[in-house]
Amino acid sequence: MNYGEESLRIHKEKKGKLAMVSKVPLATRDDLSVAYTPGVAAVSSEIAKDKSLAYEYTGKGNTVAIVTDGSAVLGLGNIGPEAALPVMEGKAVIFKEFADIDAFPLCLATQDTEEIINIVKNIAPGIGAVNLEDISAPRCFEIEERLQNVGIPVFHDDQHGTAVVVLAGIMNAAKVVGKNLHELSVVISGAGAAGIAVTKLLSCIGADEKTCTPVRDIIVCDRKGIVEKTRTDLNDIKKDIASRTNISGKKGTISDALVGADVLIGVSAPGVITEAMIRSMAPKAIVFTLANPVPEILPHLAKEAGAAVIATGRSDFPNQVNNALAYPGIFKGAFLARAARITPAMKQAAARALASFVPEPSLENILPALTDKRVPAHIAEAVRKAALL
Repeated sequence: MNYGEESLRIHKEKKGKLAMVSKVPLATRDDLSVAYTPGVAAVSSEIAKDKSLAYEYTGKGNTVAIVTDGSAVLGLGNIGPEAALPVMEGKAVIFKEFADIDAFPLCLATQDTEEIINIVKNIAPGIGAVNLEDISAPRCFEIEERLQNVGIPVFHDDQHGTAVVVLAGIMNAAKVVGKNLHELSVVISGAGAAGIAVTKLLSCIGADEKTCTPVRDIIVCDRKGIVEKTRTDLNDIKKDIASRTNISGKKGTISDALVGADVLIGVSAPGVITEAMIRSMAPKAIVFTLANPVPEILPHLAKEAGAAVIATGRSDFPNQVNNALAYPGIFKGAFLARAARITPAMKQAAARALASFVPEPSLENILPALTDKRVPAHIAEAVRKAALL
């Protein structure tokens, strides 16, 4: 099947993927008087006395706004809010189908950090959570950080959803190759939103050290090479990462970083990894090349070069790493706990729950299928418990 052609056809035929439906009947005058005026005034009066009752009397506690500025959409780049809309609609239908969460796109005609922050603050009363989506780095870091105290969860899925699924996959891949998760040396290709979030989750940055043990070592690489302390061209985010990673003090290119490494996690660009780089890694190497649609190295080439467990972001290869495995359950768990934010402990719990869903992982089966509707509920319960601790 030509997925592009079929997608164009179905989107044009259906005029998008979303529709609004009523939860209540409107067949009679009494129905209308209960759902709207005059009856609804009683509901508004109760909420006016106690704002928290919005969670009891409205859909607030099960509603997500998917907020984007269209600046980093899929692998297409800064294509703008209108072009981002079909992607946001896709996220919304996944929320509904897999977690019964009502979500809607909010595509903004601004890429100004302050404007985006103010918009989200001002819409918070009418929604239960915000999924920040396809906002370019480094602005995405500041936007999310400054919105953590608005009273509802604000979660940048490109960062943390990806990181949760990567951590779950690495947990199970380590089991397959007989290596201890906490003894792994990891190289991350890409220092954008996903790369930084993966680094933080695997390093337990911000997490409770009593319940989170980090991997042994992480080296992060951007377009210019290893992110390390002596570089003078690093932004504040990368400076912080450089101070927390690369315990051996390596310098140079990603080729230098990969020598002897146990794990490669690619969240960067097509074709940046060679077979020679894979051959230089430790025996039984784990290779996650997640650039989409074309990975950093194609799976058959990574396998020929000696990689043991290989994952990509694509559905036509084994071991698909896709943030859709994580975010429906994470948001559902946050709603069940009525959490004000999604914490590092909740992300760690989500990763462990996702990994545990495959109790006997194998070379080509380290993560559950995206279509398995049992996964979000499993993650949600773990996230709910972590939120309440």
